[in-house]
Amino acid sequence: MVDPVLPSSGVLSPLGLDDVRLAPGFWGDRVALNNDVTIAHCREWQEREGWIGNFRGERPRRGREFSDSEMYKLLEAMAWAGHPGLPELAASVARAQEGDGYLNTRWSGSRYTDLEWGHELYCYGHLLQAGVARLRSYGEDELTRVTIKAADHVCRRFMDGTQTCGHPEIEMALVELYRATGTERYLEMARRFVERRGLPALGEIRFGRAYFQDDVPVREARVFRGHAVRALYLACGVVDVAVETGDEELLKAVESQWERTVARRTHLTGGMGSRHQDESFGDDYELPPDRAYNETCASIASIMLAHRLLLATGDVRYADLTERTLYNMLATGVALDGRSFFYANPLHVRVPAEPLDGVNHAAEGGLRSPWFDVSCCPNNIARTLASLPAYLAGAEPDGVRIHHYTPSEIRGADLAVRVETGYPWDGSVLVRVLADGAGRIGLRVPAWASDSTLTRGEEVRPVRPGYVYAEGPWRAGDELRLELPMRPRWTFPDRRIDALRGSAAVERGPLVYCAESVGDEPPLGDLTARAEPPAEHVVDGVVELEVPAVIGGADGDGWPYGPASVPGGGTDVRLRLVPYHRWGNRGPATMRVWLPV
Repeated sequence: MVDPVLPSSGVLSPLGLDDVRLAPGFWGDRVALNNDVTIAHCREWQEREGWIGNFRGERPRRGREFSDSEMYKLLEAMAWAGHPGLPELAASVARAQEGDGYLNTRWSGSRYTDLEWGHELYCYGHLLQAGVARLRSYGEDELTRVTIKAADHVCRRFMDGTQTCGHPEIEMALVELYRATGTERYLEMARRFVERRGLPALGEIRFGRAYFQDDVPVREARVFRGHAVRALYLACGVVDVAVETGDEELLKAVESQWERTVARRTHLTGGMGSRHQDESFGDDYELPPDRAYNETCASIASIMLAHRLLLATGDVRYADLTERTLYNMLATGVALDGRSFFYANPLHVRVPAEPLDGVNHAAEGGLRSPWFDVSCCPNNIARTLASLPAYLAGAEPDGVRIHHYTPSEIRGADLAVRVETGYPWDGSVLVRVLADGAGRIGLRVPAWASDSTLTRGEEVRPVRPGYVYAEGPWRAGDELRLELPMRPRWTFPDRRIDALRGSAAVERGPLVYCAESVGDEPPLGDLTARAEPPAEHVVDGVVELEVPAVIGGADGDGWPYGPASVPGGGTDVRLRLVPYHRWGNRGPATMRVWLPV
């Protein structure tokens, strides 16, 4: 099966890229744009910056110590997309590999001398994932042989001892290579890397051992902490190890950590990581909108983790978070033209960033850039969108479950269906059976959709959030229609989130909305909204919202502290709200999700 994650057991089995075919629509359009434009854009910039040249032996070497990993992410994207340029790049990688399997363009002369920051094993992880993608989508070739040789080198070097990598990634890659090849040592190597972390396995750094999850053993941790991408990649590997070894205790540990993290350390958009200094989660309820880091790569790692947990347990809450993160983080990370990107994704931008045509040397939010010094996010987006169909549905022994709605054809468990929908703008989802079959069809009712209905023939029944099922047998032409209420709604923060008291946000369906001000009109810093029902407007097929607000007020020119009062005066305005994933496409702008009310 052509799929990035193929566990040997679990409540659900994945459906791959050969089982789920996207049609034009919200995600089908984005996947097509990615495969036609973004992958080529990433290759062009890697050539321009010399990162591909590093594999050809061009000197001086260019890029950060982990730039090899960007080449491997690009190769993975190409593999899933069936891109014809893959063999040429794979040949450059093969020529750079040393006789014993070692492969790194930065550290060849000083191997494994800086496991805290060197990223050698991290780079191998992305190489292995690219090799698995190629093996599953094409078969054995030069890239897969390079992958096996590198993985065997890692096992010889690290199977014994206590060492691991400062940036988790190789753990899940080794497990997936085990799943693809059946070679037991890859699973055992992954298991040992997981069990070593927190003993400790790495040296002290100024951010502390929690930065790379080396402060306590995985089984003892209560919540995700430290560097958000590292923590989430590690959790993916832990779930993979737990599933393949049948370690229920280990799986439960990650479920508990995920639950606490979602409840206390996750932003409304699904973004994770509140601190810029160490790109970390921060403490419980530390969720500032303006200083939120919310790296795009962390959102991708969150999607990867939730998908693994969904396959293992079947619990709908993992699909709910995946949907939130897909629409409000992954879709936000790349511009509508497929050629510029967000690295960080704050929920409040006070000062418009200046347009940039070259490399962005910072990672601040508010600026879509064509490339970055650290360009993990563009290449991560490319590989994720190229494999996105594999995340949309799953199979059960007696049928299929559809997790996410977009126009598509889905085949699995002796069922073939077509999904027709205008989601997320429209809440009507039609599922049409394409051929006679048996089994049940499961449809996810999102957590926010409490007044939904399911229609089959003449029967209309109310359905609650969770998975709702319709039983077979089926005849070609049979239809199910799920109606999800798409009314805009005000969302209020937990009182323990200090930075958000006195504010509220607007959501509609799976989408978070924001106020965007191009040229500071209106001035968002002087605005108070009224939490009244938003009005809807359709602009070029996109649902925009409008709420009443006040600019200025009687309290606006004096001392801003004192007894509680209701501001008076000011100028009434109608405040336009756009989907968060679309902001920043019209030029420099200020933006805020959480509105003072």
